[in-house]
Amino acid sequence: MTGDLLPQTRFPGRPRPPEDRRHMIRRRALTLLTIVLLIGVPAGYLVISANQSRASGKDKEARYSANSLTQGWPTKLQRRLYQVPVPHPAWWVASYETNNWKTSRLYVEFETTDAGLSAFLTSMGVQQDELKRDEITIGDRDREVTGWKFDRPGLWYGLVNEQKEPAPTHDVVVNHGKPGFPKVYVVSRTVP
Repeated sequence: MTGDLLPQTRFPGRPRPPEDRRHMIRRRALTLLTIVLLIGVPAGYLVISANQSRASGKDKEARYSANSLTQGWPTKLQRRLYQVPVPHPAWWVASYETNNWKTSRLYVEFETTDAGLSAFLTSMGVQQDELKRDEITIGDRDREVTGWKFDRPGLWYGLVNEQKEPAPTHDVVVNHGKPGFPKVYVVSRTVP
């Protein structure tokens, strides 16, 4: 009698009884769930990751293949290396970087408030009263690269912030033609 109470698996010579339908469906569902979790989830993650990587690469390609000012803030690294502390708030921000064996330049333009201009100049180590009226400090070569034209009507001011190498030199031009909202143009030059 005790032999009949033992499970069938203890006796390898005896055939197993047929599996009931509920147990078979549950086993197949668990197998399917295991396959989805082990294969489907990582595969989905790889697809999402690849798409994000591709989008990031296209953004970087667009930035580095640009041959003129591109709308958008310079990267944090560029702002730190070239010491161009674009203030908050600032809008209509555009930038462009050039590099060669002699000089690297970052061109930045933005519009801000009077307080933003003051904060920008102070963080560069200069004061607003150092801006000289009708002094266009950005040269022809840099204007040609960016397409900047400083011949429009307005109240134009400029300054050159020369620093000891390796710190960059800044050429700054400010248009006060729109009261309370100055437009700032900066060329930051550094020797690599």
